[in-house]
Amino acid sequence: MSGTTDGAAVTATPPAGVQIPEEPPPHGLGVSLTPAEAPAKTEGTFPYAADLWAEGLLWAAVLRSPHPRARIRSVDVRHATEMPGVRAVVTHEDVPGDKGHGRGVADRPVFARDEVRHHGEPIAAVAADHPDTARLAAAAIVVEYEVLEAVTDPQHAFEAEPLHPDGNLIRHIPLRFGDAEAVGEVMVEGFYRIGRQDPAPIGAEAGLAVPRPDGGVEIYTASTDPHGDRDLAAASFGLDPAQVKVVVTGVPGATADREDPSTQLSLGLLALRTGCPVKLAATREESFLTHAHRHPTLLRYRHHADGDGKLVKVEAQILMDAGAYADTSAEALAAAVSFACGPYVVPHAVVEGWAVRTNNPPSGHMRGEGALQVCAAYEGQMDRLAAHLGLEPDEIRRRNVMATGDLLPTGQTVTCPAPVAELLRAVTEAPLPELPKDTPEAEWLLPGGPEGAGEPGAVRRGVGYALGMVHMLGAEGTDEVSTATVKVSGSVATVICAAVETGSGFAMLARQIVQETLGVEEVHVAGVDTDQPPAGRACHGRHTWVSGGAVERAAKMVRTQLLQPLAHKFGMSTELLQITDGKITSYDGVLSTTVAEALDGKELWATAQCRPHPTEPLDETGQGDAFVGLAFCAIRCVADVDIELGTVRVVEMSVAQDVGRVLNPRQLQARIEAGVTQGLGAALMENLRTTRGQVRHPDLTGYALPTALDAPDIRIVKLVEERDVVAPFGAKAASAVPVVTSPAAVASAVRAATGRPIGRLPIRPQAAVAQPVQSAQGTQ
Repeated sequence: MSGTTDGAAVTATPPAGVQIPEEPPPHGLGVSLTPAEAPAKTEGTFPYAADLWAEGLLWAAVLRSPHPRARIRSVDVRHATEMPGVRAVVTHEDVPGDKGHGRGVADRPVFARDEVRHHGEPIAAVAADHPDTARLAAAAIVVEYEVLEAVTDPQHAFEAEPLHPDGNLIRHIPLRFGDAEAVGEVMVEGFYRIGRQDPAPIGAEAGLAVPRPDGGVEIYTASTDPHGDRDLAAASFGLDPAQVKVVVTGVPGATADREDPSTQLSLGLLALRTGCPVKLAATREESFLTHAHRHPTLLRYRHHADGDGKLVKVEAQILMDAGAYADTSAEALAAAVSFACGPYVVPHAVVEGWAVRTNNPPSGHMRGEGALQVCAAYEGQMDRLAAHLGLEPDEIRRRNVMATGDLLPTGQTVTCPAPVAELLRAVTEAPLPELPKDTPEAEWLLPGGPEGAGEPGAVRRGVGYALGMVHMLGAEGTDEVSTATVKVSGSVATVICAAVETGSGFAMLARQIVQETLGVEEVHVAGVDTDQPPAGRACHGRHTWVSGGAVERAAKMVRTQLLQPLAHKFGMSTELLQITDGKITSYDGVLSTTVAEALDGKELWATAQCRPHPTEPLDETGQGDAFVGLAFCAIRCVADVDIELGTVRVVEMSVAQDVGRVLNPRQLQARIEAGVTQGLGAALMENLRTTRGQVRHPDLTGYALPTALDAPDIRIVKLVEERDVVAPFGAKAASAVPVVTSPAAVASAVRAATGRPIGRLPIRPQAAVAQPVQSAQGTQ
């Protein structure tokens, strides 16, 4: 009990012997729940795929190509099969009717047949009774290669000989919006290059395959799309999908398609061949070589504006390097072309986009694909335009921001909340961080620290801005649907939904939805496997929207089943009853009972689906209503740059984000901070380097990731809760848009500090050495 007297707080002590009941823990939407698996993960007892075991277990190893491109003359497995302890060796000849597989286009063989198309492509797989034996046997396989000239520059892919039977061009989108001949009073142009960011998951790929009595197989792995992986595996094994079951294990981080499909396919084939459980735990090197990365992209831009800085036309050419196979490159290109102008009003646009095959490492889905690359480019153009017109960087953006009701260059009307101006205003008005004081301790605040920084007098502070946008759910006609079942028995509820928890917080969200709808505090979320109805891929915030919507509908159906008998008994509508903290009460207080009493020992359950409104593919001019919803973000970056050495320290990132509705405050904050930090990696350090298609240093020593010492102060200055009426709960995707926006903000801050144009990500030290500001100016 507490009160106030003249502004001073007074706390009353209860009389002796009187116990004040503890308040129940908060639950429901809008509350920061702790993940149910948090204790097990903290204690190190949470089971991941690499921890699995089975009786009679065999170990797998995969032989991978050392060349980015070569013709396979022969594969001799005799030495491997004769080694003691080796139980099976499989190659492309052991794949029943291998017609190829892939998440977007089925163009990738399980094992290379006649030709290898990228460094690390699988050639064969071995199962043995010990992991070292399996690795030695894989190394004993003799492959005769005819090394071919690799095509590694995407610009050369157009005239190069076909690298694949389907050709080198995966997709071309020629977007035309408004008047292609329109020009502005001023024009600025720039060239931008975005590097190959690796998702670098916490745990490398791993899995366990167990043969079934019906001739099928069960695959235990950290899949983010279990039903898609099941169908892919069944087609590769020559089995009916009902004979293949994918069971999702703990997912140790997923900011992309979590698993390399070749891992699952190799395991399944070996389990079917040997009749024994087979396990594979990929090395970090294998993981870097084979899973999908962010598309390296080349972008050329021209921005036309009038004398006041209002945009007139945007011209862009976007070339995405898909690597050896198509994967989801067509989707990434559609996002890049559609968002090529950013969250700005642009009356006219001419955008050409291409995705091409090369002999580089594979590219595919990664958080914010397509949108991140163009954001870095169009925000670079806005900085150039501001410098050319003598305007502040935030002012040029303010004069052009998009709002609800404006048109995308695809011709689609922005019907969802688009508070871009409000987001920009929030970050520009936020207080700036203080300058470091001249003390020895402050040397740690200099770029590179006390051992790496030059003279403090060479450090310049820059302030940069960026506005980003992403789409939510699938696009261009993708049938987004999810199914969920909610069961209630006694005081416990269970949610069954094949939506994979990848760190997005879906499992917590499902608990919160049921708690709020049914008033049941104890809610369990069942594990995911393909015996459940499909819920789709874990990307683009779709599980918050589609799977969360399915859980909500199922919970409301159970609520109706629960309340209808009571409403009928008391002669009132179910709408006049409410459930709070496990109690059912009527509006007039006549009825008061608990949920457990109302259930009276019965089990209630319901199954429901959620399917958002349909979209359509882009047409031959890039026009169409391709997206269900959009999310926006504004970031101000403050960075200190040593203009002599080119070292950069990001001091602070101020974030304002359009979130629709805050469902779990602590989880939302964590998602935004993680997204900003991942974007920081793309801006300053993350780039999987290759030499003629050969991956250099495929490990966490050669591939730098941001650590706690690299992460800046991340201040969430505003969360705009303007609910999207077509989205369940009104919430929007939270983690992708800060990833997209933060690299552009960092580049903007480095431009402000150095006067350099900064057209390449990650930013190399030589690019951040100061030179006259005139170099960043546009052209008339």
